[in-house]
Amino acid sequence: MKKSLIAIAVLAATSSAAFAQSNVTIYGILDAGITSERGGSTGNVTKVTSGAASASRIGFKGTEDLGGGLSAIFKLETGVKVDDGTLDNTTSTLFNREAYVGLSSKTAGTLTLGRQYTPYYETLRDVGDPFAMGYAGTAKNLFPVAAYMTRNSNAVVYKTPNLEGFTGAVSYSLGETAGDASAARQVGGSLGYSNGPLNVAAAYNMKNNDTATVKTTGVGHNSLIAANYDFQVVKLYGAFSSDKGLGSAPINGTSTATATTSFYGYTFAPSQNSSDALIGLTAPAGNGTVMASYIRKNDKEAANRDADQWAIGYNYALSKRTSTYVAYAKIKNKNGAGYTVGNNTEAGSGDKAFNLGLKHSF
Repeated sequence: MKKSLIAIAVLAATSSAAFAQSNVTIYGILDAGITSERGGSTGNVTKVTSGAASASRIGFKGTEDLGGGLSAIFKLETGVKVDDGTLDNTTSTLFNREAYVGLSSKTAGTLTLGRQYTPYYETLRDVGDPFAMGYAGTAKNLFPVAAYMTRNSNAVVYKTPNLEGFTGAVSYSLGETAGDASAARQVGGSLGYSNGPLNVAAAYNMKNNDTATVKTTGVGHNSLIAANYDFQVVKLYGAFSSDKGLGSAPINGTSTATATTSFYGYTFAPSQNSSDALIGLTAPAGNGTVMASYIRKNDKEAANRDADQWAIGYNYALSKRTSTYVAYAKIKNKNGAGYTVGNNTEAGSGDKAFNLGLKHSF
């Protein structure tokens, strides 16, 4: 931990002259508030939490003009917990959120290598979810975006430039398993179109769950379509995901394809055949924005462990960089399902949760 903090301090203390050579920016988000979770198997809990609306973080990003419209780019971003000052991951990985370097061309697109978001996650966050993956109403609670569905390590990502409103992305994450190039491999892609008030996108993700010692364990496939349309007085959202195969629906808060969780004394396992549907909206209200959504998890296995989530929230802008927020969500689990209401950073412990917080960006 000390080495991690020293590394951040050294990087932040680099001279402004050196920063100027490569146009480096230091940025971050500090998000803290009160979260009250109800309906958990171990009882209710109220706590000071970090990153309910947006994960708290500090990052470094930069560009260097190479001429001819080509630039070198990089990004290093680490998650922090404002409530206690620690890193927000259990592995003590310094730059656990993103770490990549690449080249960007105004006409040819961008190619990056390192730890990065999956096209599936970015499509749901930017196009389909009115809560933008944050607050108690986050789509993370029911949509399959846990663990490797959020970010990939060892990834090569290409993103096209904007071509008459069309954009695309392709991601290939190497499994790096000796003797087996397909084991642990992950492939994803997305295609989007934006024109005026309309924004629509489709995404795909494939994860091979083989390891160096266990083969033919199965492949997970996810297909997503998302859209939003801005009517000015209200912005409507919709998303639908089809999830098939082992690891296609990791449970929020778990880290592997087969990880289970316990809820009221029984084991809740991830589905291998399910779909997710979302409808929602945002609407301007005073100096803020109202957010609302309904999500349906349809488990197509024999157990039929379905779930429904209703959510509402309000974000009020105190300035361009500072806002306060309130949000509430409730999940109705069926036939032994054990989904919980979390937020941007946490998986939650119960079937209901309330957030009240403050966020500052710099």
